[in-house]
Amino acid sequence: MDAADTANTTAAPRRRRGGGRAGNAARRGGAVIDQMPWNPPVLIDPPVEPLSPEGVEKIHDTAMRILEDLGIVFLNEEALGIFREAGQKVDGNLVKLDRDWVMEMVGKAPSEFTLTPRNPDRAITIGGRHITFGNVSSPPNYYDLEIGKKVSGTRKQCQDLLKLTQYFNCIHFAGGYPVEPVDIHASVRHLDVLYDKLTLTDKVMHAYSLGRERVEDVMEMVRIAGGLTEEEFQAKPRMYTNINSTSPLKHDHPMIDGCLRLVRRGQAVVVTPFTLAGAMAPVTMPGAVAQSLAEGLAAIALFQYVAPGCPCAIGTFTSNVDMKSGAPAFGTPEYMRATQMTGQLARFYGLPMRSSGVCAANVPDGQAMWETSNSLWAAVQSGTNMVYHAAGWLEGGLIASPEKFIMDCEVLQHIQRYMDPMLTGTSDDDLALDAIAEVGHDGHFFGIQHTQDRYTTAFYQPFLSDWKNFEAWEVAGGIWTAERAHHLFKEIMAAFEPPHLDDALREELEAFVARRKEEGGAPTDF
Repeated sequence: MDAADTANTTAAPRRRRGGGRAGNAARRGGAVIDQMPWNPPVLIDPPVEPLSPEGVEKIHDTAMRILEDLGIVFLNEEALGIFREAGQKVDGNLVKLDRDWVMEMVGKAPSEFTLTPRNPDRAITIGGRHITFGNVSSPPNYYDLEIGKKVSGTRKQCQDLLKLTQYFNCIHFAGGYPVEPVDIHASVRHLDVLYDKLTLTDKVMHAYSLGRERVEDVMEMVRIAGGLTEEEFQAKPRMYTNINSTSPLKHDHPMIDGCLRLVRRGQAVVVTPFTLAGAMAPVTMPGAVAQSLAEGLAAIALFQYVAPGCPCAIGTFTSNVDMKSGAPAFGTPEYMRATQMTGQLARFYGLPMRSSGVCAANVPDGQAMWETSNSLWAAVQSGTNMVYHAAGWLEGGLIASPEKFIMDCEVLQHIQRYMDPMLTGTSDDDLALDAIAEVGHDGHFFGIQHTQDRYTTAFYQPFLSDWKNFEAWEVAGGIWTAERAHHLFKEIMAAFEPPHLDDALREELEAFVARRKEEGGAPTDF
């Protein structure tokens, strides 16, 4: 899951139309595009709350009844022992949780926390009114217009997507591997990819909770790259993990193990049940949300008992399946409502929330963008704090695409601009009565001083959208959106400069990776 045929030069669709505005973009000060500055948005609108107060209470009560009466299976012996110590009912692998204890534990979690990467200027706040966006994570496959087909991911492709992660200011954290580099053996893959992430980006890091070795290695590499002592590393959250429950009503061994290791060293965890209504959860969205909450809260309660006050967020990945085929569907009206409902309940519990920018489309086309836009605006409407897969996701998470990544970043910049308080200012300057009086009934606003003083910043300026009329667009080569994104991808790769990392820290990282490879890395099943 969670080697490119470089000899294949199959022409991309409509590739004969080479050139065009994006293909010949002038660089200003070395930049390929003029993008918005690093500025993680703050949500200024009230969240959409589809549930009445009574509806919130009913979903909460259903989640608590699931925990008390049905229970959650934990396939982790240490977790079972902790639950016994806490006085919960443990029968084999099944744990039934007292609702008062769950609420007491969840109440210990902070409603807001800060993640500080090796570059403190890239610190992000998770919780409150803050919303942050991360790159696509974990697809096993890759697609771009030059290759023209779906291929298994490679380290080179993973590196390219990490460069996009660093390049775009609207991407605030580096999630999991942006594509799984299957040309690296699984036993050492985490070492190579984390080395790449820490040297190609300076944004917040993620660790997969897939066994002791991987989690411990990543924590040590983050510590080394930050030039931190162990005490400094543990003093504040520097990184995070995201885990999924095994729906319905189950948590596996390695993901719980990884989270326990992280919270004991002061790092953050996100618990995201993957509940597909009609398959792994009830076909009704409120029922699916209630099940998802029960699965998430059970794990968060465990972590708060072990490390009271540790940074935790609850995630939602509640969508629906196509009842004709069983295939997952994303960016649907049902997905949007489930995200909004979960946001309401996350605020009820005082927990930060994670959602996703997802779609079921197979290529970077219209379907990809309307489904992803639905997902991203549902994140905004729900008050989400951490948006996974915000750029680059295709085929329900099975494909990563650089063109889609760039297209998504245009939407993310729309959201950032939409949240700019300047758009809703009501000062005398904003209301512009003098300007209206100056133009009167017969003039225009193009030439007046009020416009001249503001024209360069008054409106959002796209880096990818083409606003020419059809005839001008056609004369310029008739370049479709995904093709323009492909041209930008190539230019960004050619101009990319990695962020600074002290030579001594780089050498220490390299030595750690080499030593862990000699020791065999992490055990695998193959």
